[in-house]
Amino acid sequence: MKQRITYLVQNPDAFSPEQLQVKTKTLKLDKVVAAKEHRVTFGLSELPKELSKAFEQWHELHIRWASESAYKAVPPFTSRVSPGLHAFFTPIKDRDEGPLCPLLTELFGDALKCQDSNKSFIKLPILSERFSHSASTQYYSHAPSLSHLVSYIQTKLCKSHSPWCKDAAASLLTASYLDMDYDTISHAVILSAYWEEAPNGESWTESISLSGSEERIEVGVLIHEPNPDPEDIGFGGFLTVLGEDDKPSMLPSPLHQLQLTPLQEPTRFQTPTRHYPLPSTSSLTYSTRFSMPTGLHPTLLITLPTSQLTPPAPTCRLHAHLTLPSSLILDKYQFSDPLFLTSSNIDVLRSIAGATDLEAPDWVIPQWGSAALFSLVFPADPSATSLPADWEVSIPLHVRYLPAANSSHGSIPVPWPVVFWACRAEEGAKMAANPFDRLHLGYEALFGPKTRFMHVSPSNASEKGVGKGELVEWIDVPILDLGSWSARWVEVGTVGTVLVAFLGLCWVLFTGLKAGKQSEKEKAKKKQ
Repeated sequence: MKQRITYLVQNPDAFSPEQLQVKTKTLKLDKVVAAKEHRVTFGLSELPKELSKAFEQWHELHIRWASESAYKAVPPFTSRVSPGLHAFFTPIKDRDEGPLCPLLTELFGDALKCQDSNKSFIKLPILSERFSHSASTQYYSHAPSLSHLVSYIQTKLCKSHSPWCKDAAASLLTASYLDMDYDTISHAVILSAYWEEAPNGESWTESISLSGSEERIEVGVLIHEPNPDPEDIGFGGFLTVLGEDDKPSMLPSPLHQLQLTPLQEPTRFQTPTRHYPLPSTSSLTYSTRFSMPTGLHPTLLITLPTSQLTPPAPTCRLHAHLTLPSSLILDKYQFSDPLFLTSSNIDVLRSIAGATDLEAPDWVIPQWGSAALFSLVFPADPSATSLPADWEVSIPLHVRYLPAANSSHGSIPVPWPVVFWACRAEEGAKMAANPFDRLHLGYEALFGPKTRFMHVSPSNASEKGVGKGELVEWIDVPILDLGSWSARWVEVGTVGTVLVAFLGLCWVLFTGLKAGKQSEKEKAKKKQ
């Protein structure tokens, strides 16, 4: 098992190297205010037999989980996915896909709508040859917590004499997002978690040391530095290795590309990146809500401040990527009307995949739902006084008929979309080698190889404490209440209608048969 821990200091003026102390195989941090990423790499031989056997049946599996709570994404971890559980999967050709759905259910809870990966997963459209290696199928589910995963790790992966493992697993409950990656090339499982801040909301005061089972732990305390190259991202800070030797680890991390130095000597480096933060001069954010009342045809509204809708570069175009549960549907034919698109501030529906049957009720849909990519319209001159203060994009949705239940209304969780500028980059090939970037996000394969993504943050991502906003909207929809008198009357009425129709059909058949016999008798009399 190998570990890589990276701290991203927010305010350089509030950080001093004296807050770091290195002793034999131990690093202590004292009140360091920073975001944190913790990456752990497991070999298949280090996993339980049933788990390693399952991974060996697959070509690749990439899991992306994001918290419902709004969080601030700092460079280089600026990429985003909609809140919830995303799984991107590619099977090995001509081989059984194995217990993928049972494994996801065991890791993330029984509420997942996943019975068979062949039916529940959707095919991913891949428009770029650059991402021809991307996973072939996708799954999504509303998963508000990692409690099931924490329990699984503590009981199946942690040894009884390793309390640090159980504590590390419990810390995932406060993570902003979690990644899990496996492919047949690396033959290893990589677990990465990101925290925008310390769980106490203040600072990190902790001790990092080898527990005896790790080969090494790489630790970096970095500060994002402005870079004159618009396609590079720069860092300065302190790097160290806790282990028996001083050779750089071959972990897929930015640290293995550097000569690791003693903690007292700062290091600076830069690297091209595909996911880049907005310029410091931009305060562009977005918010999401539904127009009220929602009814059975809700309209999703994406609101952005008009004055901030200046593209970072002339080649940039604004996009929104939606992830919708099976209970909601987009009518793709509705987005072929130019007048409708203009009134909704939508340029074009670039891609839609998944459950698109407009007539089917929710209980007959085997797929988890659908994903759609929109290219949005933005004003040519955001400073024009004739424009409204808020730029609003409206996306009409439709609710499928939901199964009957013992209530008159049901709630549908709708995750906020991901909003970003897609810009043309000159160094697309170099970006492919950047170990900071996250792949398999569900939308990057819909763009060309020389594309740079500049993400727009949710409007409540910078809030602190309990008042932080949630990145999931809930809509109430009417359903058939099995306990109500109206439902009973519907049942009685349905049975009565079927019975009357049956009797009517029998009457028609009987009278028709009787008339036929009389006709035959009359013909027989005429012949006589």
